[in-house]
Formats: sequence, C-alpha cells, structure tokens
Amino acid sequence: MDKQELDKAIQKTVLKMAMDPKNTENYHDLAKYYAMDNQFEKVISVYESLLEIDPKDMSTLLNLGSIWFYAKEYRKALKCFNEAMLVNPSNYLVYYNMGNTYAEMKNFAKALHYYSRTLDFNSNDPEVYNAIALLYHDFEDFVEARAYYEKALSIDENNLTALIDLGNVCYKLFDYKNALEYYNKVFKLAPTNKTVALCIANTYNVLKDKENAYKYFDKAISLEGDNYKAYICYAISKSDFKEEKEAIELYKKAIELNPQEVNAYILLGNMYSNLKKYKEAEEQYREALKINKLDPSIYVLIANTYFMNNEVERSIFSYRAAVNLRPENDEYKLVFIQVLEDYMEESRKDDIVANF
Repeated sequence: MDKQELDKAIQKTVLKMAMDPKNTENYHDLAKYYAMDNQFEKVISVYESLLEIDPKDMSTLLNLGSIWFYAKEYRKALKCFNEAMLVNPSNYLVYYNMGNTYAEMKNFAKALHYYSRTLDFNSNDPEVYNAIALLYHDFEDFVEARAYYEKALSIDENNLTALIDLGNVCYKLFDYKNALEYYNKVFKLAPTNKTVALCIANTYNVLKDKENAYKYFDKAISLEGDNYKAYICYAISKSDFKEEKEAIELYKKAIELNPQEVNAYILLGNMYSNLKKYKEAEEQYREALKINKLDPSIYVLIANTYFMNNEVERSIFSYRAAVNLRPENDEYKLVFIQVLEDYMEESRKDDIVANF
C-alpha cells in the first residue's frame, strides 16, 4: 500500500468511526494504518481511545504495551501488560513481554520470574529459552546461558538466534572449537551473514589459524554491508601475525570509510606507538580528539606517547587534562602524581649537580 492509498484508507476509516463510534474494529484498523505510516503517536491515541470503550481489549493492551516498550517507556509498558494479565492470566505473551521489559530494566529476578511463568503456559517455544539465555548472558553467567541456548536448539536445531548466541557464549568461555561449530552452522544456513563471517574469522585468529582467518575476513568484506568493523578486525589480525604494513592500510581504509568514528584512529595510534612511531601515534590520537574532545582516555594515550618519547613535560600537561576531565578517576590521578613526582625529583637532581 503506497502513501496515497494509505491516506485514503485512513480517511475512510475515520469516517466509519464517526458513523459508528463504538465499533472497536474500526479503531484497530485505524491504528494499523497509522502504524504502517509510522505515526505512532496517533497509534497510541487511537489505542487509548479504544480502551475507554473496552478496557479489556487484550490485543490493544499488548500492542500498546509493546509500543511503550520499544519507546523505552518501561513503566507504561508494564502498566499495560499488568492490565492484560488481569484480563487473561493464561496468556503466555503477557508474561513473555513482562520478562522482556524487566530484562531491559536490568531487574534479573523479576525478568526470570516472568520468563518462568511463560514456560508454564508455553514450554515448546525456543524463543523463550533464548530470552532466558540472553538474560543470563547479559548478567555474565555464561554457563547458565549456554544451557538455555542448548535447550532452544533441542526444540529447533536450526534456530539462528540460539546458534549465533551459543557461539558467542562458547567464545567467551574460551571454547573456540565449539564456537566455530555453531558459527559454521549459522553460515551454512545464512551464507550472506556478514557478522557471522566476522565471528568465524575472529575465532580462527584467536586459534592462530592465519589461512582460515584471512579467508573469512576476505569473505566478510565481500558481503554486502558496512565494512568499518570488518576492516578493523582484519587489521587487528594482521597485526597479530606481525604484518604491520597491511594492518596500517586496513586501519586507514576503516578511517576513510567512516572518518567520524574514533575507534580506528585510536587503534592505529596504538599500533604506531607499539612500533615506537610516536609522532604518527600522536597524529592519530589528535584526530580522535577532534571527534571527542571530552574523552579523558584519549588525553591519557597522548600523555603515554609523550612519556615513552621522553617528552615528560608535555606528558604531564596531557595527564593533567585527563584528571581535570575526570577528577573522580583514581587511576588517572595516581599516574599523573607519579609522573609529576618523578619529574620533580629528576629536576632536583639536575639542580644539585649544577650547583655542585
């Protein structure tokens, strides 16, 4: 339905509502058309009007709650879902949505409670197990997360969400062999998935399998989509295998692709610093600073570069800038004080020698 057809459908439905204001089906139709036209404020208004006619309309309560959820208005979402639960306490979608909402609110206990209630009414939906696994994953309990992803796969062995996330969990548990197994299953099911190709490449890189790592980095770059992250990951791999020249070119490609992202500048600066090319490192950090002038960590990187290049006075000024931006950071303070004290002590030694 194009824009013109959509406008006509909206006008026609509004006319129907005027003629029959108690017919809730017309409200549902109008909300649907407004949603298709991305007019979500009007969708909310229509649903609220509908609930004045029928406060127990289950689909409206769920839909309105979902809108508030995606708008990150979690309290409003919970209000709708709670009202839906009173209307139909056996509807598993109510508990599932409440679990999702509490998960976004970082309330682990309540999220887990409502996901468990979901399973009481629907124990054969792999997405519920995926949701519980993701909850454990977010709270860094990777062993429990793995168990729930495996449960999801026992129901649907080709569930892409479970396969990808289980691969990620195995990676974090340093179980790279199984991580590769799951990533490869996904890639067979979805051979144009750029993210998974990168995951495979990164895993081979950790395993020091240069040939396969490069093969999948090349494949990832060839697939449709933004290559910024791919260039950076490939550059890190090249650097790991001591191919610094190629790594530098890949970082430059990433910068050319997205010059307003700081990550590539910082990583390239770090690489130059490791190669003792301190002037080049400073140039990259300065470029990053142009994008994010209030990031104290960049001032620390610049200060470290000066310090390693025996430009201690300049390093002190940069450390002080970081401390001024983040005075509550004890690490920045300790480094700044130590460098300053060492500099002053060295200066006093020079004065004593000169006087002698």
